Amino acid sequence: MRQLDLVVVVVYLVAIAVIGLRLAGRQKTSKDYFVGEGHMPWWTVSFSVVATETSVLTVISVPGGAYSGQGFGNVELALGYVVGRVVVATVLIPLYKRGGFVSAYQYLGDRFGLKLQGLASVTFVFTRLLAEGVRLFASAIPIKLLLDEFGVHAGYRVIIVVLTVITVVYTYLGGIKAVIWTDAIQMGLYVGGAVLTITVLSGHVGGDGFSRALHAGQFKLFDTDFGLAHVLTSPFALPTAIVGGAIFAMASHGSDQLIVQRILATRSLRDGQKAMIASGVFVTLQFAAFSLVGALLWSYNQGKSFQELGLASADNLYPSFILHGLPVVVSGLLVAGILGAAMGSLSSALNSMSNSTVADILHSFFRSRPSEESLLKLARVMTLVWAVLMAVFACAFSTSTGNVYLTGLTIAGYTYGALLGAFLLGRLVRRANQTDSVLAFLVTVAVMTYVVRVVKIDVPVGGASVPTAIAAQWLVPIGVVVTLVVGGVASLFHRVPDGVGGAPSGADGGGAEGGSGRGRVVAGSGRE
Repeated sequence: MRQLDLVVVVVYLVAIAVIGLRLAGRQKTSKDYFVGEGHMPWWTVSFSVVATETSVLTVISVPGGAYSGQGFGNVELALGYVVGRVVVATVLIPLYKRGGFVSAYQYLGDRFGLKLQGLASVTFVFTRLLAEGVRLFASAIPIKLLLDEFGVHAGYRVIIVVLTVITVVYTYLGGIKAVIWTDAIQMGLYVGGAVLTITVLSGHVGGDGFSRALHAGQFKLFDTDFGLAHVLTSPFALPTAIVGGAIFAMASHGSDQLIVQRILATRSLRDGQKAMIASGVFVTLQFAAFSLVGALLWSYNQGKSFQELGLASADNLYPSFILHGLPVVVSGLLVAGILGAAMGSLSSALNSMSNSTVADILHSFFRSRPSEESLLKLARVMTLVWAVLMAVFACAFSTSTGNVYLTGLTIAGYTYGALLGAFLLGRLVRRANQTDSVLAFLVTVAVMTYVVRVVKIDVPVGGASVPTAIAAQWLVPIGVVVTLVVGGVASLFHRVPDGVGGAPSGADGGGAEGGSGRGRVVAGSGRE
């Protein structure tokens, strides 16, 4: 019977690649390859945003966290993320769409100069290589456990290579259209799997099971402990979730090319704004569904710990139920959904890294203008290059004994504050020029490296003080403040750049040092 599940998984892997290529069509320009010529429906883009930010870890760890006492804390986090996305839709997306950009960092090039655009892009691709490499290996961990149940004993490196090869096929040939359409399908599969699991579990536990979970606090939504140490270190403290989460979302969805690229593929500014805000609503519903799975699993297992159930961690609870609590073929579809979550985040990363390389790094460090045919070829070559590097990096982690989950979560803390801070510096400090922005960017990355690696806060636990890292949501606000302070102070030591006057910052290239946006070509747009 397990062989039927395995057949379902294999058929899915082949079908998703074929469907992605069929829906994508053929690309004739680099702009088509990167943003689909701006013709993608907003709802598919919104689904793609959700799939891009949803990894295998989300699919399995949210139910595990809800089971283990976090309740619906991830839904609380999502509420803060919605607030941040509304700000991004209002403040940043108009800049990108009106500029006709294919990369978020082209705004920085227009406002400050090509040096900052190139620096931001290099920072993005390096950060994304680290984060996605860790995420790819982390995704291989539960997939290996699932395959072992099917009698397929594959090593981590084999899983990493196979996932990468299948994903890169439709990403290489189909570009952003293939990525967005397959993301939408994959999101439907793993969210539909959660809904199906909820239906099955509800039949098992009945109304009494819901009541037991409710009284046990499994449906707890808000963490109202306002102790300073708790607020600074717990991701689920109410101020951290709402305020810190909103600013974190502004960075992850407003200054990270991984997400911005999808928004740039929409047909209009209004569609881009709808896609961004709707993605926050969908993420909230997704977190609610996975949290409900965890709460119902708690009732189904009568509150037993994962150790009592013979599992290695709480993250194994949902995969274990998929394999042993659902009918054959259905369980195969849900395993395919977990694979889809891994492939969705990987394909998105590969395309956005290729985009940033061609649209930002190429234009920042090389002044020649290649032909459209050459740009498209280069885009595909860079997709392959980044795929190989990411697979190599993920395979290297397969020998690591460290906490890869924690590593993946903290990587963004090094750079997100500097990236978002650069955009806000351009909007808020009109007299800031390229030198100010580059200095502020580099200082912020250095400061945040110290904060992430060294700074700890003593949290009282059981009568003792335990040094605890600052919650990830607060790292971005700290970085933004550092960027604005350093850039603002530096701007006081020189004359106001010509052309700034009373014009809105960032308008018509109003950057310092000659307004680098003048004469620069937006990749694939044909604009001078």
